[in-house]
Amino acid sequence: MAQCEQFTTPVDAVISRMRALHATLPERDGVSVFNRVYLTVTEAVDRHIDEGRFTDARAAITLDVRFAERYLAAVERAEDERRPPACWRPLFQMRRHPGVRPLQFALAGINAHIGHDLALAVVDACRSLDCEPADLEDEFDRVGDLLVSLEEHVREELMPGPDLLQIADPLTHLLGSWSLERARDATWSTARALWALRRLPDVAEEFTERLDAAVGFAGRMMLTPLPD
Repeated sequence: MAQCEQFTTPVDAVISRMRALHATLPERDGVSVFNRVYLTVTEAVDRHIDEGRFTDARAAITLDVRFAERYLAAVERAEDERRPPACWRPLFQMRRHPGVRPLQFALAGINAHIGHDLALAVVDACRSLDCEPADLEDEFDRVGDLLVSLEEHVREELMPGPDLLQIADPLTHLLGSWSLERARDATWSTARALWALRRLPDVAEEFTERLDAAVGFAGRMMLTPLPD
């Protein structure tokens, strides 16, 4: 347990940055909607680390922090009026659109963070820890399980009431078209591919750019304004 406590500071720092961001954003802002969701995940991961639920606490913390840093870096770029990664641009561009529902903002942020950032965070963590992706698979799966359980909570929390959610409602179609669990599985394959390509930097860069663009395209579709 003492080993877990030794490594809590980096996660605490990430949580503090998310809480500070939460305090500055309007509740209806699309980035604020996602930030609340992600803050809940990060706090849950931190509790699990403190409780010793991860086999390798150092690996879990490194992956969690590298993962969060990619989101926070995208926020900083947007705040500085620099272009964030393509996967995040739809959320920042549509964050105040009145026709986009909170659930769409949450899912678009999750799509960007899982579909793009998580794969790169695995590679970042492997470099920091001097290990292979296979050495992080247990931690990846445990964090992924928390994310999947959170997705269920998000849908319950942000879903319109049953009287508004008709079978033909576009949001119903959106929810049925995307799965965090499938996205997580695809991300693990992507992380392994990126690691295998690390000695081919030109190919790895092109692969990453295409991944970024594809995830951004999916996010733009998720944020299509819907009628009331």
